[in-house]
Amino acid sequence: MSASKEATTEGPDFEAALEELEALVERMEGGDLSLDESLAAFERGIHLTRRCQQALSQAEQRVQTLLEREDGSLGTEPLPPVEDDAR
Repeated sequence: MSASKEATTEGPDFEAALEELEALVERMEGGDLSLDESLAAFERGIHLTRRCQQALSQAEQRVQTLLEREDGSLGTEPLPPVEDDAR
């Protein structure tokens, strides 16, 4: 599969997983789920979180390989760490 085709298929998968994860969180925070429903939602949430993390990791690797150096050549350089301001 080509790189551009991978980007096309990874984008919607990430977006769909993130959207489903957000919906699950809202349902769980609503407090209307039974214990079994809450556990199933939690398990699904873990799965979706891992899928999102994997997609982000793959995207980061692609960005690293596509960074352009000052001399115009392409090369890999590590991205600076992202600070989490949400905490």
